[in-house]
Amino acid sequence: MRTTSSVDIGNESSTSSSISMKILISLKLVVGLLLSTVGIFHCQASPPRYTFVVEETPYTRLCSTKNILTVNGQFPGPTFYAHAGDTVVVDVYNKGNRNITLHWHGVKQLRNPWSDGPDYITQCPIQPGAKFTQTIIFSSEEGTLWWHAHSEWDRATVHGAIVIYPKKGATYPFPKPYAEFPIILGEWWKEDIGQLYNETIQSGGDPNTSSAFLINGQPGDLYPCSKPDTFKLIVDYGKTYLLRLINSAVQEMMFFAIANHNVTVVGSDASYTKPFSTDYVTISPGQTIDLLLNADQIPNNYYIAAKAYVGGAGIAYDNTTTTAILRYHGNSNSSPTSLPNIPSHNNTNASVFFTSKLKSLADKKHPIDVPHKITTHLFYTLSINTLPCPNNSCAGPNGTRLASSVNNISFVNPTIDILQAYYYHVNGVFGTRFPNSPPLLFNFTAQDLPLYLQTPKQGTEVKILEYNSTVEIVFQGTNLVAGDDHPMHLHGFSFYVVGWGLGNFDKDKDPLTYNLVDPPLQNTIAIPVNGWTTIRFKADNPGVWFMHCHLDRHMSWGMDVTFIVKNGKGLQAQILPPPQGMPPC
Repeated sequence: MRTTSSVDIGNESSTSSSISMKILISLKLVVGLLLSTVGIFHCQASPPRYTFVVEETPYTRLCSTKNILTVNGQFPGPTFYAHAGDTVVVDVYNKGNRNITLHWHGVKQLRNPWSDGPDYITQCPIQPGAKFTQTIIFSSEEGTLWWHAHSEWDRATVHGAIVIYPKKGATYPFPKPYAEFPIILGEWWKEDIGQLYNETIQSGGDPNTSSAFLINGQPGDLYPCSKPDTFKLIVDYGKTYLLRLINSAVQEMMFFAIANHNVTVVGSDASYTKPFSTDYVTISPGQTIDLLLNADQIPNNYYIAAKAYVGGAGIAYDNTTTTAILRYHGNSNSSPTSLPNIPSHNNTNASVFFTSKLKSLADKKHPIDVPHKITTHLFYTLSINTLPCPNNSCAGPNGTRLASSVNNISFVNPTIDILQAYYYHVNGVFGTRFPNSPPLLFNFTAQDLPLYLQTPKQGTEVKILEYNSTVEIVFQGTNLVAGDDHPMHLHGFSFYVVGWGLGNFDKDKDPLTYNLVDPPLQNTIAIPVNGWTTIRFKADNPGVWFMHCHLDRHMSWGMDVTFIVKNGKGLQAQILPPPQGMPPC
């Protein structure tokens, strides 16, 4: 599946060179440094600067203590703040014991894939003892995003919130809340997360399910040795609060609710939505949702709760419930009320019903620009697969190794990052033949599918997009091995979710139902189990951009695509030069 052609970022022609890779990279780095010193980021003289130290820190949960990777010793990690359009610099020091990268989830990073973060896609990992300075370029994002490790499954403990306020002088499109709180949903394993990853990859089977879910780093009252540290959200009666909800869970979508309280959804993935009231929320790993909470109930203690949503049949999952407490001032001694009503773990109708209510605000101050004339039509099947193992020795079905794919290609990480290979014309690292549609058409969601369809091809293929092309992707979930929901995340862009449905996509009928008036603008969208979702975006951000399922086991198994968006005409339509100190491979 791998071709040896390279893609030129200047004139986009294929090229080969007898100059050694290291000399060529060194020469281009010198040129990049010279360019960067004359003011690539001249519009902001002194951007805010953060120091992130990745280090091992002992934490106790569920009656036992283990060392976890943290940033600045905090779990969850520090929140950082910006205004729309800001540039922020983060100095990342790796004082841990393993390679690491950091990703700024949902930040488009215009022309700056160098600081995006996925390992072996836009950079090689930051090695123990090394430093990498990342420049985070905000543009139209406004609301809540988050940052997290993007190497193996380290984001289980290496993550934190990003709060993006309106530009100075601008206001929210809703009444200013009295106060705001990040609410980060997470997962905890008693075993070391690096060991869990290695065991899963080596065995070829499913990972062990988590030991607990978390709200702001705490399991809550229903777990052993946890009640004293349960997170408490303290409010005043009659006030309105902004909850910045983030799902940092590694392997699960989540349902979330607050006993006796509705919340009003006002944003998702750093884009404002038409407000709507709801008594529960469905949130995918990677997704953020902004909620207004009116503290208008009888002053008391009320449970906040979250648990897994798992649409696929027969899939092992953590069936526990994490809790926090919504405490009205003056009620510190009373016991919390009963748990909120949360949909059952396999209630797909509840999951898609919530997601379908998300609509862009789409007013004069927050206009949208949905592509209507599509130049690039893509149809991508999302599948769980199996690969053969010698002597049927793996832990997948019938001794096979579990895998996953997009259009029957299971992505394989290269040995150097794709961005470096692209920028410096290094041949043989990736191929450019990622297909626009699957190799075989079949009844994707049928109950019983032939075993031969389960085996994917493996390769490091990328999809090339022309600058300013308008792209439509129809994601189609399949029932191979085990149908499941797939929260797909696209780096470098936000996209409009124009349609969805259960079952197989009908190319003649389903486009007639597309919402082209006020579709939500997101960076992560869950394709429903054995269903389909259509997204649209304009490829106006040159660079190398990763797209993957945000259930990390699926990502590690190969449910990934890398896009290369070619340069346009003029400096403002071209990738910025690489920064100093890119981590070596």
